[in-house]
Amino acid sequence: MTTPICDFVTSYALSGKVRFHMPGHKGVSIHGAEPLDITEINGAGYLYSDEGIIAESERNASMLFGTERTLYSTEGSSLSIKTMLATAVTTLKKDGERPVILAGRNAHKAFLDAAALIDFDVKWLMPGTDDKNICSCDIAPADVENALAAMPDKPIAVYVTSPDYCGNMLDIEGISRVCREYSLPLLVDNAHGAYLKFLSKSLHPIDLGADMCCDSAHKTLPVYTGGGYLHISRNADTRFVKNAKALMSMFASTSPSYIIMQSLDLCNALLSTTFPTELEEAVSRVNTVKNEITEMGYALGGDEPMKITILPGSFGYTGDELAEHLRENDIECEYSDPFALVLMPSVYNSEDDYDRLLFALSLLNKRRAIESELPALPEPVVAMSIRQAAFSLSRRVNVDDAKGLICGRTAVCCQPSIPLAVSGELITDEIIKILKRYSIFEIVVL
Repeated sequence: MTTPICDFVTSYALSGKVRFHMPGHKGVSIHGAEPLDITEINGAGYLYSDEGIIAESERNASMLFGTERTLYSTEGSSLSIKTMLATAVTTLKKDGERPVILAGRNAHKAFLDAAALIDFDVKWLMPGTDDKNICSCDIAPADVENALAAMPDKPIAVYVTSPDYCGNMLDIEGISRVCREYSLPLLVDNAHGAYLKFLSKSLHPIDLGADMCCDSAHKTLPVYTGGGYLHISRNADTRFVKNAKALMSMFASTSPSYIIMQSLDLCNALLSTTFPTELEEAVSRVNTVKNEITEMGYALGGDEPMKITILPGSFGYTGDELAEHLRENDIECEYSDPFALVLMPSVYNSEDDYDRLLFALSLLNKRRAIESELPALPEPVVAMSIRQAAFSLSRRVNVDDAKGLICGRTAVCCQPSIPLAVSGELITDEIIKILKRYSIFEIVVL
């Protein structure tokens, strides 16, 4: 497969041309990557154009993912999420009606930012009463069906996150069937699942019926941080393809990173050759590691093939305690909170990496199990729109003084940037308890 961006930039770097253009380093190797770091010079293309070497590389990615169109993002899935939602709202909203999106409550902060910027309302699909991890929202097709049947006015789209940060995967195929019955597009935050396309049997949302989805290529593929995709299905509304590129340019920098785009370009070549075989071997190794961790007595969560989510309360530890133990053994995890620890391996983790992980976990002695006292997220009480609250004059207060006030700026813990309190919602005792459990002691209110 061709790599037009890499070829052009390499040729330019070797040409010896005098650089009287941005960036300011002029190709002088200070950190090391400067010779390959360019801007939109003649022949280099433009990310938000339908012509040139970037568009050619995007077409290569589209062929690999089997989409009608795949757009590059150099600002991760955050940019792709805003673009995906703007595309749906702009295309489908009706004059005189406020657009509403039916969404899983574990949506990323970028979803809430989009709601404020684009100005749509959200009807939340809430997690089950026993689901206390903020990352999770176990939505079944029947939940979507029941929610749609109960809504007096049909939303313009359904939006879910799969896989979530803890590796839980939804029945996207079943949810997509429900969406088709209601003639609604299904939008999926697949930030953690770019690699799912290249399993022996694809589990990628586009192949399972999603109309649009975002992938953070950098999370699971050999791509620099910030590299991502917005995928539009061949079965999606044809207007999505026409609108998406122009809308993406409204949210993005006009100076996209050519270093990131080169990594996306080169990734195409890897995906078309060695990566699927390497992925199959990695999935097998991760599955073996999961079994060995379970045999030690740890409980695991999630069903994503390339994610290891340990629920250490079963072993007598919090996720944060386990993360600190791993750091003491020179292992850094992806994420921890009081209830879970998330590890994100890839095809580039070595056998030694897994051996060191298993050895570190074996050093801990099992203690009495820890039972969670955290309440599940309650049904929200909406006082005003997300946009109205987000752009209102606000003040920061101690969370203990926030009861009964309106959340001004969506409160998240980072990572995973999942909303604990959403702009425009009333702050209750339950929300205050959850905020404090995730070490958020101040909140912006109206």
